[in-house]
This record gives sequence, C-alpha cells and structure tokens, in this order.
Amino acid sequence: MTALQRREQLIRVGRALFAAKGFEAVSVEEIAANAKVSKPIVYEHFGGKEGLYAVIVDREMQALTGALIQSLTDTTTHPRQIVERAALALLTYIEENAEGFQVLVRDSPSTDPAGSFSSLLGDISLRVEDLLTEAFKRQKLSPKGVPYYAQMLVGMTVFTGQYWADRPKVSKEQLAAYIVDLAWHGLSRLDSKPTLRFESQKAKQEAAKAEARARKAEEKAAAKAGKTAEAAGSGEDAAADGDVNEPADGEPSSTDESGDDASALLSRKSE
Repeated sequence: MTALQRREQLIRVGRALFAAKGFEAVSVEEIAANAKVSKPIVYEHFGGKEGLYAVIVDREMQALTGALIQSLTDTTTHPRQIVERAALALLTYIEENAEGFQVLVRDSPSTDPAGSFSSLLGDISLRVEDLLTEAFKRQKLSPKGVPYYAQMLVGMTVFTGQYWADRPKVSKEQLAAYIVDLAWHGLSRLDSKPTLRFESQKAKQEAAKAEARARKAEEKAAAKAGKTAEAAGSGEDAAADGDVNEPADGEPSSTDESGDDASALLSRKSE
C-alpha cells in the first residue's frame, strides 16, 4: 500500500470512528487497531488524532460548503427554486456522506472554532441573509428581522436533516418538500411588522381590559335585574294590601251599613 493509499485508509477509519463515538472517545490506539497498523504510522501521517480529525473535518466542510454555496449562487432563478435547491443540497450531502455529517454535528475540540460546523452554518446564514435582503426589498418588508429569518431557515433545515439522518423514514425529495412547504409558505405570508397576537404584553393588557369591561357589564346587568325583581316584589305587596281592604262577595261594606242606619233613624223621627 502506498503512502497516499495508507493516508486515505486512515481517513476512512478515523471518520467512521469519530462519527460513531465522537472525538473525545476515540484514541490513537483504536484508530491504529482498526486500520491494522501501528501507532507510529498514525503519528507519521497526521501527528496524532487531532491532526487526523482536522483533515476529516476540513474535507467534510469543503464538500458541504461547496454544495450549499452552489445552490445559493444563482440568484436569477425563482426564489422558491433556490430554497428547494438548498434543501436538496444539504439532504444529498447527508445521504451520500452520512459519516462525514455525523462528524460535523458531533462534539468537537475547540482548538479551531473557525473550522467548526457552527462557523459553516454562520457563513451559510450570511448568504441566505443576502438573498432575503433582496427579497424583502422587493416585497417592501422591514429588513430588521432578516438576520434572524436567515438563522431560522438554516437552523430549521440543518436540524431536520440531523433528525432525518437517524430516522430516514421518508425519501430525500419528500423531506425537502416538507421543509420547502413550511419555509416558503411562511416567507410568502410575512407581515411587515409582525407582533404576538395573544402573548405580547400589549395583547395581555388589552385582554385584561376586555375582561374587566365584560365583568363590569355583568355586574351592571345583575344589579339591574335585582332592581327589577325588587320593584316587582313591591308591586305584589301593594296588590295584596288592596285585596285585604275589599269586602268579600255578598258582604255589605261599612259605608252601606252606615247608610242603612241613617235611613232607619229618619223613619222613626217622621213617625
């Protein structure tokens, strides 16, 4: 085996181990054992596992960056097509470089933050930000939220890709369609000045005022109903008093009796 072939063999072995176990859990002894070489061979080619890891990450970063940048370069196409290309580019990389993708998203040493997966996502987000800025200008939307929307789109796509890498229950194109459907319909219906409809401080204050008004209206209605009931009760009492003063049927009233007595007295005097 030539030196170049041996180097490529070590890269393949190291990539598989780093993908499965993470950087910290892999030792030079394990790399050498899996490659069926001695430890000095690993040190000779890469200076240790850190050097091997750096080469693997650099290769994967270049492959993924190239695929994503290419999908975002042609700005003359329809914006939805750009979103579709970007989603498919990432998912194709994951499908064809499963181990490499796992190396990128797993824990890594912090010796070179510029070469980390997060730095790659930052670079991609900046390109997406440029595309969104132009789109927002055309739609006359405020550019204030553009950096955040760019991060959302990239993060949504990447984390969905991570989930799919472990659970590939749908095809690459179907998953890309899911991503694009959510992203595109969200982007096509953006408000110029979005607000929280229910949970913002202003919305809560308005809800509290509406609740207070409703409670006050209920109390007013209850008070009015109470007064009406009280008035109706007074009327019934008055009617009952009137019934007590009236004579029963067939019974002479006191006035009639007084009149009869006076007539009898006059009759006796005339006699």
